[in-house]
Amino acid sequence: MVSAAEQMAANTSWSALGKATDLRNRILFTLGLLIVYRLGTYIPVPGIDGAELREFMEGAQSSIGGMLSMFTGGALGRMGIFALGIMPYISASIIVQLMTAMVPALEQLKKEGEQGRKKINQYTRYGTVFLATLQSYGLAASLQSGDLVTNPGFFFIASCMITLVGGTMFLMWLGEQITARGVGNGISLIIFVGIIAEVPAALAQFFSQGRSGAISPAVIIGVIVMVIAVIAFVVFMERSLRKIHIQYPRRQVGMKVYDGGTSHLPVKVNPAGVIPAIFASSLLLLPATISTFSGNETSPLMSTIMAYFGPGQPLYLLFFAVMIIFFAYFYTYNVAFKPDDVADNLKKQNGFVPGVRPGKKTAEYLDYVVARVLVLGSGYLAAVCLLPEVLRSQFAIPFYFGGTSVLIVVSVTMDTIQQVQSHLLAHQYEGLIEKSQLGGKGKGKKRARRKGTGRK
Repeated sequence: MVSAAEQMAANTSWSALGKATDLRNRILFTLGLLIVYRLGTYIPVPGIDGAELREFMEGAQSSIGGMLSMFTGGALGRMGIFALGIMPYISASIIVQLMTAMVPALEQLKKEGEQGRKKINQYTRYGTVFLATLQSYGLAASLQSGDLVTNPGFFFIASCMITLVGGTMFLMWLGEQITARGVGNGISLIIFVGIIAEVPAALAQFFSQGRSGAISPAVIIGVIVMVIAVIAFVVFMERSLRKIHIQYPRRQVGMKVYDGGTSHLPVKVNPAGVIPAIFASSLLLLPATISTFSGNETSPLMSTIMAYFGPGQPLYLLFFAVMIIFFAYFYTYNVAFKPDDVADNLKKQNGFVPGVRPGKKTAEYLDYVVARVLVLGSGYLAAVCLLPEVLRSQFAIPFYFGGTSVLIVVSVTMDTIQQVQSHLLAHQYEGLIEKSQLGGKGKGKKRARRKGTGRK
């Protein structure tokens, strides 16, 4: 039986967007900050030889350089102030969340509510500064050794590091502002906009390769079909649910006895969303960045690492798949769906799973269900991210048509639309409440008038 809330959500009209002032302001605020981000990708880091960099990146686009440019919205290819992108913040979040699960003091801090969350976010910011400093130094030294700098030396490295670290911190602030005062997840939207902005250029390059004969028409058609199929598959899997039946017993309020109701607890096939793919990709970017820009000065160790962990290599694909599966389980059990917390909330609401005792047994049952659902969810994430990677390495198609980019674009789009619909639904509820209050006041005035006329 469909609930009243679900019926209202189904009847929500997008024409109501013009009446929802708060939502419209949130959307405009989000668009404004995203435009600021895109403008920042075109502001160059001082001291870079632009001609040499363009020539170098044209040769690197078909390799790992295309992946690096994709995750930074093209800023790395132009060596803009946002060349490091948001990846240092994501890497710091990974480290802090891993430590939260392993260090009792941080785990206790996480249970302290809003104050504990603020402290953990502060630790994440400190970690972002530290990682961005290391990555900026590695990138500056690699640019210098690759002869892509006009005036090499200490002052270039210092200015490059300050610029890149400042750009990353500014991006982190933008993402937090979008999450708090805009619509959608700010960090995911920044990556999403970076990918979307570079897709037209990637399409033009892809079709130009087809006109020149570098790529056959059959491959072009196959890539288009693959992208459409991946989009449809991602939409289907992201909307898939495992519903757990929940029963509520009869309850007595005063002299009235209310019958027990039934409901369901939805468990998504992929509760972690696009986060595992972003986390896994971020771990592969640092060595690739240093190797890409260091040119002939690459150390033997780095050459060996890239030989085995380069795009399309078996160890690269294996490491990518293992990291996706690991982060799918880790993020789900630590952030997205905690069986112990869900079991406690059900117990407080007097809800129970039929045939399962409340409390610890319910938590064990939920853990059982989620662990097996995640086998399908993590396998789907790994397949979507890896299959196009294999085809891309075989046919030299752009990274923007790979599984990771398509997964990010589709997932972030669905999540943002869902949040917009939630705001519209809340606005619709507020309108109904205001109408009921006005109606109540009107009826009260009519009754007072009737009483006054009756006395006369």
